[in-house]
Amino acid sequence: MPFPLRSGVAALLSAVALGATSPALAQEDPIKVGILHSLSGTMAISESALKDAVEMLIEQQNEQGGLLGRQLEAVVVDPASNWPLFAERARELLEQHEVDVVFGNWTSVSRKAVLPVFEELNGLLFYPVQYEGEESSENVFYTGAAPNQQAIPAVEYLLNEVGVERFALLGTDYVYPRTTNRILEAFLKEEHGIADEDIMINYTPFGHSDWQNIVAEVRRFGSEGKKTAVVSTINGDANVPFYRELANQGIDAADIPVIAFSVGEQELSGIDTGPLVGHLAAWNYFMSVDTDANYDFIDAWIDYTGDEEAVTNDPMEAHYIGFNMWAEAVRKAGTTDVDAVKEAIIGVTVPNLTGGYAAMMPNHHITKPVLIGEVQDNGQFDIVWQTPSTVAGDAWSDYLPGSRDLIADWRKPMECGNFNVANGRCGGSTAAEEAEAALAE
Repeated sequence: MPFPLRSGVAALLSAVALGATSPALAQEDPIKVGILHSLSGTMAISESALKDAVEMLIEQQNEQGGLLGRQLEAVVVDPASNWPLFAERARELLEQHEVDVVFGNWTSVSRKAVLPVFEELNGLLFYPVQYEGEESSENVFYTGAAPNQQAIPAVEYLLNEVGVERFALLGTDYVYPRTTNRILEAFLKEEHGIADEDIMINYTPFGHSDWQNIVAEVRRFGSEGKKTAVVSTINGDANVPFYRELANQGIDAADIPVIAFSVGEQELSGIDTGPLVGHLAAWNYFMSVDTDANYDFIDAWIDYTGDEEAVTNDPMEAHYIGFNMWAEAVRKAGTTDVDAVKEAIIGVTVPNLTGGYAAMMPNHHITKPVLIGEVQDNGQFDIVWQTPSTVAGDAWSDYLPGSRDLIADWRKPMECGNFNVANGRCGGSTAAEEAEAALAE
């Protein structure tokens, strides 16, 4: 399907593409691109659009001549919001379909589940969603935000700009919210002297729907004379009844603002956002960003979906960046060979949609701006704050005792994701143990 592309995206696609396909090369086997996103279950509300976005990028690339003179072919599987099934589907993509790269996952528990498979089979995974950090794998490229690119700046904004003194940390019960909140709790106490009694922490299962008691508890917590905010790591379709209950109990942003890390335009589409006006989200991209590149991307997305109301969001931009980084690394390496691409991609820089550039760092994280947006009654976000420049993702938190001395650098000769600068040793891969622990929670 053709796209009405403006000059910015046209230039990028021309740079990534490698020329027209010759008749001889057109007969070569396609480059297989795996897509590992939930199309059913509790996470489908967030992940389905990411599958479509990758398919759009593949289609665009093919219209520009493919890569290395070969067409790209999408191979889609549905892990159905089932965390052990993610590992099975990842193995299917790598062993049976022999894909050259995979774009996928949303939750950290699903990423933990597939990590041993990608390391065992030497596959490439581009992971597009904000996460808790505390990880750097040779086989994963983290194009979503690390905590220092989302959670920490968001809480600093609440402290410095909103005057918040009490924090209700509400999350879905799995590894991302639990680890992120451990980091935030340590940050609040160590850096800002916030007392234990001024931090409330609560976890709920995936798909949780009965928020009456929890929201009432938040309301009581916020009625004790100190400015209070909710920091939300609630994921998936549980967000819809959570925000509805806030409105039911008359909690608006002027009283107790919510800043969310997993709620974007996709999650807000189709619900009444009137009562949510003024609540916040911290991301690295919003659909409302005023740049030519963003307008081109929106035009392409609307044209691809055939839906004038279709929305874009942060993880879609992360896939856009990751896809173009991978394509550029393939062009640079002259092959889709995994080891060659892993070596070639470090240092690759491509445009983002916010008017700047994203670079792949040696720790397999990228540089990103941090933006905070305020919910509007049309389901979009008004950007109220952003960092003056991009921030490099930090794989290991400075606020957790076991992480402070760790760095990640996948360049030779170090080639280590958890090098301890205190003892000079590489800890090696712990993917299997972490997967077992994450799935057991």
